[in-house]
Amino acid sequence: MPCFGKMADRQYDVSAAERRRVEEYAKRRAALRQEYIKQITNPHRHGTGEGGTLFDSGIQRFMSMRATEYDHFKPTPRSSLVGMGCVVIPIALFAYLIKSQKVRCKLVHM
Repeated sequence: MPCFGKMADRQYDVSAAERRRVEEYAKRRAALRQEYIKQITNPHRHGTGEGGTLFDSGIQRFMSMRATEYDHFKPTPRSSLVGMGCVVIPIALFAYLIKSQKVRCKLVHM
């Protein structure tokens, strides 16, 4: 006597409002997916002059964000500390180690 049918479609850790929201999101996502598939598989797209690739506004926003990433950068104390920790401190430490090794070698060879 399997009990798979009784609990398989229920979620006990999600409220009714949240479940409704998730279902609406899934419905919107499925509709957008169907529209995308319909447009991408349209054999008559070349007749409209579009041809080539399908315009995707999400990909366009992402590419625009990547192109203007440094235009919108705002320096903060945290970003300054990260820059110091990743660039300046290792270079200074390496220079100090090389200089101290040279001094040690000169003292040994005297």
